[in-house]
Amino acid sequence: MIDASASYTGTRDRVEDYFDRTATRVWERLTSDAPVSRIRRTVRAGRERMRATMLACLPADLAGARVLDAGCGAGQMCAELAARGATVVGADISPALIAIAGARLAPQLRPKVTFVAGDMLSPELGAFDHVVAMDSLIYYSTPDIADALARLAGRTRGSIVFTLAPRTPLLTLMWRVGRLFPRADRSPLMVPQDHRAIARAAAGRVRHVARVSSGFYISDCLEHRA
Repeated sequence: MIDASASYTGTRDRVEDYFDRTATRVWERLTSDAPVSRIRRTVRAGRERMRATMLACLPADLAGARVLDAGCGAGQMCAELAARGATVVGADISPALIAIAGARLAPQLRPKVTFVAGDMLSPELGAFDHVVAMDSLIYYSTPDIADALARLAGRTRGSIVFTLAPRTPLLTLMWRVGRLFPRADRSPLMVPQDHRAIARAAAGRVRHVARVSSGFYISDCLEHRA
């Protein structure tokens, strides 16, 4: 039987190491307006479309709502949530990305956003009206994702909008090939998921919203309802 807690912690620690020590500069550039390669332009465009898709699942007016951006990265989603009136907690396991997010946030939005370097599932973050988790669950197994949703749902009054890497032939092949590399040489691998399996694991409370595909970016948007 899989120990979801130990599995989650091990993956989380690898993700932290990767983004804090290896990919910080790449991620900083990708999430800015700086010129990037053609491949990374497709990823940037895909992420922008996905962010808009996720935001469309939430009320246009979030005044009075407390929202968790779980795995906030460089903070673009936090800024858009705050602009809608939400009080936002942006949590990310990478202190380096949290520093970038804080530096980028517009001064007028800073009173609405609190950035926290730490586990996005920590109960110390409190309760929320909504949670968004963009590309922050894509490295985890199905049991870990189901456990994460259950832990967040216990503290969320409304919806949890999140993304997964879909189980397409290409992503499945990439995942299998990636597992052949020595562990020290690996970046965290996306784990392809069947969204129907996630819905079953979450007792049917998850619906598939949309798939965004843009060059080298492909991701499913899902919504977990209270």
